[in-house]
Amino acid sequence: MTADRRAVLLGAGALLAAGPVLAQSEGDLDLSGRFVQGGHIIGRTWPRALVFVDGESLTTASAAGLFMVGLDREAAGSIEIRVQDGRRSARRTLEISPGTFPTSRINGLPPATVEVPADPVLLARIQREVALKTEGFASRIDADHFRDGFVWPVEGFRISSRWGAQRILNGTPARPHYGVDLAVPAGMPIRAPAAGRVVLAQPDLHFEGGLVLVDHGQGLITAYLHQSRLEVREGQDLMRGDLIGRVGMTGRATGPHLCWRMKWRDRNLDPTLLVRT
Repeated sequence: MTADRRAVLLGAGALLAAGPVLAQSEGDLDLSGRFVQGGHIIGRTWPRALVFVDGESLTTASAAGLFMVGLDREAAGSIEIRVQDGRRSARRTLEISPGTFPTSRINGLPPATVEVPADPVLLARIQREVALKTEGFASRIDADHFRDGFVWPVEGFRISSRWGAQRILNGTPARPHYGVDLAVPAGMPIRAPAAGRVVLAQPDLHFEGGLVLVDHGQGLITAYLHQSRLEVREGQDLMRGDLIGRVGMTGRATGPHLCWRMKWRDRNLDPTLLVRT
């Protein structure tokens, strides 16, 4: 059974509930993607045109005229996309569907990974690691590697926690889970789901364990958590299918799995929706 088929069978009420890929076209602005909370918009317009989202200039189209806009978990019910190229402009308003997000309870985590640490040494370490991750997520390479969609980064998985789940950790409510957990045996290879550049490769972070961040262009960053071994270095360019690392259970984890995350600028996205685009 393929990983795609397994996700449909085991995962993925969330994937099916998101509905089909949507597309709207008018003149010089074509929009497609998943118009749902946690989804995304992929646009095509004039090369290097400025892209405004609800009136705010957020990105620039690539040399091929492609751009990405992310829709986070709390996205409003509509969004206006406007593109500007000199005196030329085009705009569209899209309706955004609400997402459905489950509740996820996880018990047995080490208290130090859930509670606010009292140890000043540990607190200083966490602050240093936050700075590293913030720098990685701020990467903006000039590329549009999202244009061909994504494939799954591991094979033979089951989805053990869906994206956007409200987390209850050791009985205490926490922030939503902005990743999808793909449960597979330890040591399984993790492969790049699309081309990109490694902008962070850290083998032992407090919460994430072995962590790699990959920039796919225009601020679209994917993250690969809890790895037992990293197989890449910072600054390395990847093609789809290249080896990133090995599945583990480092950091805040109770069993071997890959936590796969995606951000567009400051917005958390559901990476599984790009697999089906």
